[in-house]
Amino acid sequence: MKEIRWNDRYKIGIAEIDKAHQRLFSIVGKLLMLNEDEEKSKFACAEGIKFFKSYTIKHFEEEEAYMKSIDYGEYETHKKLHDNMRDKTIPALENDLEKSEYSMEAVQHFLGICLGWLNCHIMIEDRAITGKAVSRWVHNPAEEEVVNLENVVIQGMKEVFDVNLWVVSEKYKGEDFGNGIYYRLNYVSQKGKKVQIVLAFEEQLILNTIGQTLDVQVKKVTKMTVDATKEFAQLLMHRIGQHFQSQEKYELVKDNVLNDEQYRKMFLDRYPDYPLLFDTGKGYFAFCVTAR
Repeated sequence: MKEIRWNDRYKIGIAEIDKAHQRLFSIVGKLLMLNEDEEKSKFACAEGIKFFKSYTIKHFEEEEAYMKSIDYGEYETHKKLHDNMRDKTIPALENDLEKSEYSMEAVQHFLGICLGWLNCHIMIEDRAITGKAVSRWVHNPAEEEVVNLENVVIQGMKEVFDVNLWVVSEKYKGEDFGNGIYYRLNYVSQKGKKVQIVLAFEEQLILNTIGQTLDVQVKKVTKMTVDATKEFAQLLMHRIGQHFQSQEKYELVKDNVLNDEQYRKMFLDRYPDYPLLFDTGKGYFAFCVTAR
């Protein structure tokens, strides 16, 4: 993430919206440059992030007003993406920054999530407003379903990894939060229904929690840490499954570790039905569910 530049391919064809998008790119670009100088970055990033937040909220209001004016059919879905970014993601990232006193890791989290969100949202969801793209959001679960799943995952992670979770996003699209271990599990129900679950652990989360749990010093990811991650992940899924015992039974038929490229490709065709991103205070964790 050395630089970010506006490109005309981001244009959706609405002058005021394109101008706002270009401004957002400029703000994030300046934050990226500030992040290169650790001595100056703390105060400057804090001020820049405040401006990014206020400008983003203003832009959302203007974009939503435009969608309403043209009776955009996917208005409600698009607004939920804005609401998630405004009400959950930005406050969670701010909290991460403040608690860590603007550590380099927290600033990287902020920049990675916001940069990835900007790129995906503008190129796909915003361009869909004018018919230049098709939304990748196929499934929009009820709020009650999402909250229920979040609570189950939060409880399971506390029991298995002894970490507390805070929701960063309920609409995670694969934004980069740093080096990670990506573990995919495929399940099939007795009626043939297929469910894919991908757990994404930031490396520092694994190094901290696996080392602490096994009472060994872990400084880098090795085959041992990956194998341990898989064991703990399967235990996590067992605990989560216990909360849904009254529903249809599923059997694990395949599991594998994904590399970075395979993980990113997972988000290309359509987004997961339940794409959740959490902060543990020791690293980020994503829990993505797709049913077919």
